[in-house]
Amino acid sequence: MTKIKDSNAMEFDLKKLEVRVEELIRACAQLKDENSSLRSQQDSLVAERADLIEKTDLAKARVEAIITRLKSMEEET
Repeated sequence: MTKIKDSNAMEFDLKKLEVRVEELIRACAQLKDENSSLRSQQDSLVAERADLIEKTDLAKARVEAIITRLKSMEEET
């Protein structure tokens, strides 16, 4: 009788372990998907940032050119 109880308890523990492992597998898959999504989003944001830096540098160069022209026009008068 004790062996049957031990066997049933062991089967119950194994079933609990199996359920927990399945939950962990699902959690890992979900985290993998989220990680992939976040990496893609990060790549997009890095590209957008590089584009904005380039546009800012171009605008800065244009403003500096305008200031230089204004100073030269001021010196001519």
